[in-house]
Amino acid sequence: MVSDWIGTGWPQVALIALSASAMYATVILLTRLAGVRSFSKMSGFDFAVTVAIGSVLASVVTSKDPPLASGIAALVCLFALQIGMAILRSRFPGLQIWTDNRPRLIMIGSEIQHDQLKKAKMTESDLWGKLREANVSRFSQVLAVFAETTGDVCVLHTTGQDREIEPALLKDVIGGERYAERAHH
Repeated sequence: MVSDWIGTGWPQVALIALSASAMYATVILLTRLAGVRSFSKMSGFDFAVTVAIGSVLASVVTSKDPPLASGIAALVCLFALQIGMAILRSRFPGLQIWTDNRPRLIMIGSEIQHDQLKKAKMTESDLWGKLREANVSRFSQVLAVFAETTGDVCVLHTTGQDREIEPALLKDVIGGERYAERAHH
């Protein structure tokens, strides 16, 4: 029936409001306990947990199944997993190999690194869009472009005479050695 698809009763609205309020309070409490990393996109793992948290919130707020207590338990588990993974990653740096993608250098100056662009599953059109978003109007403004671990694209601009990237910023970047080779020539 059409009314089932577009309508709801006041008791359901009240339950949605109660669920939303309880889940909202739970997220605030857990975020305060877990810290600012809770909703960061520092790594692919962080991003995946953020998406999972959103999915749990949506499921609990808009439906009676799963119940509110199950939703709160799921949030506590997701936050605990994220905190635990952050602690493990800081104590065992090798674990990052298993949990994170590595950033890729996809453009050096005006030169596209086509192999890295392809491995990042990006097209030239995607790259042009990201350059426009970063207010690039000329390739001469580009120092380097990176596909970050979260899927974000980072554009480093040239600034006057500054045309080099600090080597530490290229640590663990796939293709970073190409930039270093090019900078020395």
